[in-house]
Amino acid sequence: MASLRSLKVRWVVFSGGEPLMHSDLSALARILHEEGIRTTLLTAGLTLARHADLVAENVDDVIVSFDGPREIHDFIRGVPDAYRRLEHGVHALRIRRPGMPIHGRCTVQRANFRHLRATVAAAQKLKLTSLSFLAADISSEAFNHSLPIPTEKTSKLSLRPGESDELQSELEGLISDCETKISPNFVRESPEKLRRIGAHFRAQTGEIPFTSPRCNAPWVSAVIESDGAVRPCFFHQPFGNLQDGTLEEVLNSDAAIMFRSQIDISRDSICQKCVCSLFLRRGVGDLLQSNWGNGPSDVTG
Repeated sequence: MASLRSLKVRWVVFSGGEPLMHSDLSALARILHEEGIRTTLLTAGLTLARHADLVAENVDDVIVSFDGPREIHDFIRGVPDAYRRLEHGVHALRIRRPGMPIHGRCTVQRANFRHLRATVAAAQKLKLTSLSFLAADISSEAFNHSLPIPTEKTSKLSLRPGESDELQSELEGLISDCETKISPNFVRESPEKLRRIGAHFRAQTGEIPFTSPRCNAPWVSAVIESDGAVRPCFFHQPFGNLQDGTLEEVLNSDAAIMFRSQIDISRDSICQKCVCSLFLRRGVGDLLQSNWGNGPSDVTG
């Protein structure tokens, strides 16, 4: 807490794995609230109904994984009644806190790329506050991946040659709908960011080179793993551990300073394949008026 105060941390996102499985989540959220720090929960939503009281009382806003209409969502999740359980969880939160922001995040992959507009329609029907999109990550060890990622897994996520054109057509249809049919700001990405998803998949199939997004995550944020490891972002290697020092000490260590001084986002091979970047133009005080993680004008990821 001394480090959070000294670093003037204003926002903490609980991610995972599944943060609702953490027995101290409510205590952690309460401690942060006492410090005036905003909290966001990233969850698959499978146990959201069971934990609705905890979430409604202790978390400022929620981002749920949302993979598509019912059949597609259930198929991708690989869990019986995953959509129904998410639906019940959202409903339970709405009863407890009617105005609570509940955003959706859709990871675009081979099983749902033809159904992005249908995914938006399903999210609206579920009464989500907004929906954001990002490309599936098949090249890093982020989110508990082990490298190399097995071919059978990457083949289920990545597009095949020729399918990029279908994705681009779906994205253009979505962009057109955002201008005419979809409520303003419900889809959080700009047309440019949506088209970047298509470009990412074209790069995966070797049609074009990978291009780094705009990102200043290592200078404005940090990722703390459950074992205490501190990363500059989800994708790069840790440069310290909380078992060896405070968060402030780790972020100002020689290793962290060297990383920030030497990395070139535009040329770094990890950054070039990044699917979840963070870019802040304004101060954090202004950012708190937006929705981190759902593609406001100054932030993606």
